[in-house]
Amino acid sequence: MKNAYQPELWQNVFVVLGSSSAALIGLLFIATSLHLDEIMNSEAFRIRARNMTFHLLALLVEATLILTPQPIAVLGAELVAINLLGLQLPLSFVYKAFYKNKQMRKRGAYSIYRGIINIAGYVLGIAGGASLIERSNLGMYLITASFIAFLVSAILNSWTIMTVVGQTAKQK
Repeated sequence: MKNAYQPELWQNVFVVLGSSSAALIGLLFIATSLHLDEIMNSEAFRIRARNMTFHLLALLVEATLILTPQPIAVLGAELVAINLLGLQLPLSFVYKAFYKNKQMRKRGAYSIYRGIINIAGYVLGIAGGASLIERSNLGMYLITASFIAFLVSAILNSWTIMTVVGQTAKQK
């Protein structure tokens, strides 16, 4: 069976996913700048906005690497490295929310479900990269699932920030 990493077959998927990531980064910057005071006054929202930016930036870099012609094993190693680095963000956030600062769980500032989605997204990315190193047909499907998990998480996180910050602005 041929390897699933055939760039010509995956090109359109990752052009769309990379473009979506770039667009969401831009929208996040705009939304954050419009409500900068409210976000900066909340540790949880500040961390959430920063982490979402890094998650989306990682997706943009991954899409660029996937679209760049290179050996499949090198691509797999790059994807594993990016996802291992990124995994520290949701793990750190979960640790802070549950053990260091219990206030972060109030007012919609933290969701264990989104933490799990982000951790799962990075684990899928690591598994996908490792699969590509091994030349498994499953690798690109795992990477694509990782992308979708992060895009869903970014949209849900953005919605939470908008609604809570919007409620705070109405109360003033």
